[in-house]
Amino acid sequence: MLQISIGVAIPAREIEISAIRAQGAGGQNVNKVSSAIHLRFDINASSLPDVYKERLLGLRDQRITKDGVVVIKSQQYRSQDKNREEALQRLQELVRSVAVSRKKRKPTKPTRSSQRKRLDHKTRRGAVKLMRGKVID
Repeated sequence: MLQISIGVAIPAREIEISAIRAQGAGGQNVNKVSSAIHLRFDINASSLPDVYKERLLGLRDQRITKDGVVVIKSQQYRSQDKNREEALQRLQELVRSVAVSRKKRKPTKPTRSSQRKRLDHKTRRGAVKLMRGKVID
Protein backbone atom coordinates (compact mmCIF):
# COMPACT_ATOMS: atom_id res chain seq x y z
CA MET A 1 0.00 0.00 0.00
CA LEU A 2 1.42 3.36 -1.13
CA GLN A 3 0.22 6.17 1.16
CA ILE A 4 -0.40 9.46 -0.69
CA SER A 5 -2.16 11.47 2.02
CA ILE A 6 -4.21 10.78 5.15
CA GLY A 7 -7.30 9.63 3.26
CA VAL A 8 -5.79 8.51 -0.05
CA ALA A 9 -3.68 5.42 -0.69
CA ILE A 10 -2.85 3.24 -3.69
CA PRO A 11 -3.22 -0.51 -3.08
CA ALA A 12 -0.22 -2.63 -4.09
CA ARG A 13 -2.36 -4.69 -6.50
CA GLU A 14 -2.86 -1.61 -8.73
CA ILE A 15 0.88 -1.10 -9.19
CA GLU A 16 2.61 -3.43 -11.64
CA ILE A 17 6.33 -3.82 -10.93
CA SER A 18 8.70 -5.86 -13.09
CA ALA A 19 12.46 -6.30 -12.92
CA ILE A 20 14.44 -5.65 -16.09
CA ARG A 21 18.11 -5.44 -16.98
CA ALA A 22 19.66 -2.05 -16.37
CA GLN A 23 21.39 -0.12 -19.14
CA GLY A 24 24.80 1.48 -19.09
CA ALA A 25 28.02 0.69 -17.28
CA GLY A 26 28.23 -2.03 -14.68
CA GLY A 27 30.65 -4.60 -15.99
CA GLN A 28 29.66 -8.26 -16.22
CA ASN A 29 27.00 -7.81 -13.53
CA VAL A 30 24.80 -5.68 -15.81
CA ASN A 31 24.36 -8.61 -18.21
CA LYS A 32 23.45 -11.15 -15.53
CA VAL A 33 21.26 -9.42 -12.97
CA SER A 34 17.88 -7.72 -13.54
CA SER A 35 18.29 -4.88 -11.09
CA ALA A 36 16.31 -2.13 -12.83
CA ILE A 37 12.62 -1.69 -12.03
CA HIS A 38 9.85 -0.94 -14.52
CA LEU A 39 6.75 0.39 -12.72
CA ARG A 40 3.35 0.72 -14.45
CA PHE A 41 0.28 2.34 -12.90
CA ASP A 42 -3.03 2.62 -14.78
CA ILE A 43 -4.68 5.89 -13.75
CA ASN A 44 -8.13 5.09 -15.17
CA ALA A 45 -8.37 1.66 -13.50
CA SER A 46 -7.09 2.90 -10.15
CA SER A 47 -9.04 3.56 -6.97
CA LEU A 48 -7.84 7.19 -6.78
CA PRO A 49 -10.48 9.91 -6.35
CA ASP A 50 -11.79 11.37 -9.62
CA VAL A 51 -10.16 14.75 -8.92
CA TYR A 52 -6.73 13.13 -8.75
CA LYS A 53 -7.39 11.15 -11.94
CA GLU A 54 -8.43 14.26 -13.89
CA ARG A 55 -5.42 16.24 -12.74
CA LEU A 56 -3.01 13.38 -13.48
CA LEU A 57 -4.44 12.89 -16.96
CA GLY A 58 -4.26 16.65 -17.52
CA LEU A 59 -0.54 16.77 -16.74
CA ARG A 60 1.84 17.17 -19.64
CA ASP A 61 4.34 14.65 -18.30
CA GLN A 62 6.31 12.32 -20.54
CA ARG A 63 5.92 9.51 -18.00
CA ILE A 64 2.17 9.38 -18.63
CA THR A 65 1.14 7.64 -21.87
CA LYS A 66 -1.84 8.56 -24.04
CA ASP A 67 -3.74 5.62 -22.55
CA GLY A 68 -3.35 7.06 -19.04
CA VAL A 69 -0.64 4.71 -17.78
CA VAL A 70 2.21 6.04 -15.66
CA VAL A 71 5.49 4.36 -16.63
CA ILE A 72 8.49 4.86 -14.34
CA LYS A 73 11.87 3.21 -14.90
CA SER A 74 14.34 3.17 -12.03
CA GLN A 75 17.90 1.97 -12.56
CA GLN A 76 20.01 4.31 -10.46
CA TYR A 77 21.08 1.74 -7.87
CA ARG A 78 22.68 -1.70 -8.21
CA SER A 79 20.16 -3.16 -5.78
CA GLN A 80 16.72 -4.15 -7.03
CA ASP A 81 15.15 -3.27 -3.67
CA LYS A 82 16.54 0.27 -3.72
CA ASN A 83 15.35 0.76 -7.29
CA ARG A 84 11.86 -0.48 -6.31
CA GLU A 85 11.75 1.98 -3.39
CA GLU A 86 12.86 4.83 -5.64
CA ALA A 87 10.25 4.01 -8.32
CA LEU A 88 7.49 3.90 -5.69
CA GLN A 89 8.71 7.17 -4.20
CA ARG A 90 8.66 8.85 -7.63
CA LEU A 91 5.10 7.63 -8.22
CA GLN A 92 4.12 8.95 -4.77
CA GLU A 93 5.65 12.36 -5.56
CA LEU A 94 3.84 12.49 -8.90
CA VAL A 95 0.44 11.80 -7.33
CA ARG A 96 1.13 14.18 -4.43
CA SER A 97 1.98 16.97 -6.88
CA VAL A 98 -1.60 16.92 -8.22
CA ALA A 99 -3.13 16.60 -4.74
CA VAL A 100 -2.39 20.25 -3.91
CA SER A 101 -4.87 22.64 -5.47
CA ARG A 102 -3.58 26.04 -6.49
CA LYS A 103 -4.98 29.20 -4.97
CA LYS A 104 -7.18 31.12 -7.37
CA ARG A 105 -5.61 34.40 -8.41
CA LYS A 106 -7.56 37.55 -7.64
CA PRO A 107 -7.17 40.13 -10.42
CA THR A 108 -5.93 43.47 -9.07
CA LYS A 109 -5.66 46.99 -10.48
CA PRO A 110 -2.59 49.22 -10.17
CA THR A 111 -3.07 52.07 -7.70
CA ARG A 112 -3.43 55.66 -8.88
CA SER A 113 -0.12 56.64 -7.33
CA SER A 114 1.72 53.78 -9.05
CA GLN A 115 0.20 54.82 -12.40
CA ARG A 116 1.20 58.45 -11.79
CA LYS A 117 4.76 57.42 -10.83
CA ARG A 118 5.07 55.30 -13.97
CA LEU A 119 3.93 58.17 -16.23
CA ASP A 120 6.20 60.69 -14.45
CA HIS A 121 9.16 58.35 -14.93
CA LYS A 122 8.32 58.00 -18.64
CA THR A 123 8.11 61.80 -19.00
CA ARG A 124 11.46 62.34 -17.25
CA ARG A 125 13.10 59.60 -19.31
CA GLY A 126 11.73 61.10 -22.53
CA ALA A 127 13.11 64.52 -21.56
CA VAL A 128 16.57 63.02 -20.97
CA LYS A 129 16.48 61.36 -24.39
CA LEU A 130 15.32 64.59 -26.04
CA MET A 131 18.41 66.35 -24.70
CA ARG A 132 20.62 63.87 -26.57
CA GLY A 133 19.58 65.27 -29.94
CA LYS A 134 21.74 67.38 -32.29
CA VAL A 135 22.53 70.91 -31.18
CA ILE A 136 21.31 73.50 -33.70
CA ASP A 137 22.74 77.07 -33.65
